[in-house]
Amino acid sequence: MASSSTPSGPSNRLGKEPSPYLRQHAHNPVDWYPWGDEALARARAEDKPILLSVGYSACHWCHVMAHESFENPDIAKLMNDWFINIKVDREERPDLDQIYQGVVQLMSQGGGWPLTVFLTPDLRPFYGGTYFPPTDKYGRPGFPRLLEALHAAWTHQREQVLQQAESFHEGLGELAAYGLDAQPGTFTAADMVKMGEGMLRNVDTIHGGFGGAPKFPNPMDVSFMLRAWRRGGPVALKDAVTKTLEKMALGGIYDQLGGGFHRYSVDERWLVPHFEKMLYDNAQLLHLYAEAEQVESRPLWRKVVEETVEYVRREMTDARGGFYAAQDADSEGEEGKFFVWRPEEVSALLPPEQAELVLRHFRITPQGNFEHGTTVLEVAIPSAQLAQERGLTVEAVEGQLAAARKTLFEARDKRVKPGRDDKLLAGWNGLMIRGLSLASRVFGRPEWAQLAAGAADFVLSRMWDGTRLVRSYEESGGRIDGFLEDYGDLASGLTALYQATFEVKYLKAAAALVERAVTLFWDAEKQAYLSAPKGQKDLVVATYSLFDNAYPSGASTLTEAQVALAALTGDKSHLELAERYLARMRRPIEENPMGYGYLALVADSLLDGAAGVTFAGTRAQVTPLLASANRVFAPTFSFGWKESGVAPPPLLQELFEGREPVGGQGTAYVCRGFACERPLTDAEELARRLQAPSRG
Repeated sequence: MASSSTPSGPSNRLGKEPSPYLRQHAHNPVDWYPWGDEALARARAEDKPILLSVGYSACHWCHVMAHESFENPDIAKLMNDWFINIKVDREERPDLDQIYQGVVQLMSQGGGWPLTVFLTPDLRPFYGGTYFPPTDKYGRPGFPRLLEALHAAWTHQREQVLQQAESFHEGLGELAAYGLDAQPGTFTAADMVKMGEGMLRNVDTIHGGFGGAPKFPNPMDVSFMLRAWRRGGPVALKDAVTKTLEKMALGGIYDQLGGGFHRYSVDERWLVPHFEKMLYDNAQLLHLYAEAEQVESRPLWRKVVEETVEYVRREMTDARGGFYAAQDADSEGEEGKFFVWRPEEVSALLPPEQAELVLRHFRITPQGNFEHGTTVLEVAIPSAQLAQERGLTVEAVEGQLAAARKTLFEARDKRVKPGRDDKLLAGWNGLMIRGLSLASRVFGRPEWAQLAAGAADFVLSRMWDGTRLVRSYEESGGRIDGFLEDYGDLASGLTALYQATFEVKYLKAAAALVERAVTLFWDAEKQAYLSAPKGQKDLVVATYSLFDNAYPSGASTLTEAQVALAALTGDKSHLELAERYLARMRRPIEENPMGYGYLALVADSLLDGAAGVTFAGTRAQVTPLLASANRVFAPTFSFGWKESGVAPPPLLQELFEGREPVGGQGTAYVCRGFACERPLTDAEELARRLQAPSRG
């Protein structure tokens, strides 16, 4: 994918790179290098500082800085004369991004993309920031002035620069291991409620979500509030979740015509988004809306999930089965141009009465709510109110709106589409496999599990050889060793997929990935997981996988997979590191649950003692029990199936021993802490049993 602002002309080294983001910069006059030995050796040989620029293909402000500075020959000359310039796709090298984001955090700048960091030839940072404009504005120095100042400092004040670099180096080391000095402890149900109530205090009671503008979905934190409510917390926790999900689903952050969620909204009411669509956001939100359906069934939840799955199938699925990484915010050089509307465009496509209905429903006005008098679609006037105003039935209005949305979608589909980042990332595929698998179970849509299985089969056949998982796959094949998040996300997704398909090959693959990940990433001295494989030589400090940010840390998803594997196989050894790691992280999670939202979910699951349900019987016998269990919000339970007349696979033989249908009926064996209750044959009783202990 190339940015619409990319000029033609001679290609630099990035033209041959597989990363779509790096190729966007192939025609810059900047003498870019990809991260690697050639660039680092040249920096050392010429004693030049490194200008490191980190971004990703769907990043709007990355495009802005590229257009303003990297395409400017005068600015490029300064960069080429004074620095060794390296471009990094943060989606390919999350470990580098994690380290050098720490620079701007230490400078109290907050972090983000584009990330711009200046390094000594031995990779120690001495200055950093995010977006820099071409001239002084926004309270930031102009990029040329910054380049001149840093060049002068490197040339004439080297000692001070190296002192600054040493200070940053020490700070990054402390930041990388932050929280790992805490004493271990044990979680209780009361801890979950307390942490959920702490999150509740940060909720916007009017618009939902956390805080003001800009506003991010934060699906793992929203999900945790449901867990805290399930543990006996106040009903306000559940209400905050349903309000948040409703406001997002009706707002501009959700693509009202094409389905799927944009990255975040620039305002506090979910109206105007940054328009990029990321696979990891939609994966987590699919899972969250499926959970909401279990808690309180609503047509809106079903609509969002169905449309989002269709968006993923239509726009984000490779012919070989894997899922693409992202879609851009920009098309034709403008942010959001593909998605926004003017009243006259609607009126030209629809009959007058239908057009009037749509303009009011989505509040499309001549003034607009976005740039240049355009409108981001939001559900401003619900169909019930429109029906009342017009003396029509709700069904009639919804039928007209559905027909109009189809017409508008088809017209929009003929516009120039935003670019798509078509690399396939193992970890992000794992997250989508997880989301689709739960949605398939909750909504009774086995074809969604097959969509997930297509991605799983692709990753396992092309990106995993039994000992090595590669992070990224493009046309040239798989490359870059997987990071912890790739192993953890994929293992977690595969345990979820097993529960949707009961194909044991996915459970076996998950167990193999977990075993290999422990070998590659577990630091026995720190009792924590490294982000990158042990011995990674191009990192200035070791990076630990701790915080859950826009997507979960690899340590969190790997621990989730370990807990699920323990429940699904009956093998207690899977809990050894899970229990140790969660005990290690108890204090940091308790002090900052929104920084460890996903790991807090795993801690909650472990409270129920690797809870699992084994269904015994033929498919016809267990279907009523399974359907009932899938509709219940019991997020700490994992489900397996022992099929009558079929020899259990070796992985499950010990667990399945003695678990047979009772009285010729499908039977459910509910177990916690590797101890089972009496077998159940009644679907309603099973549903009550799965819900009952949650308040204990």
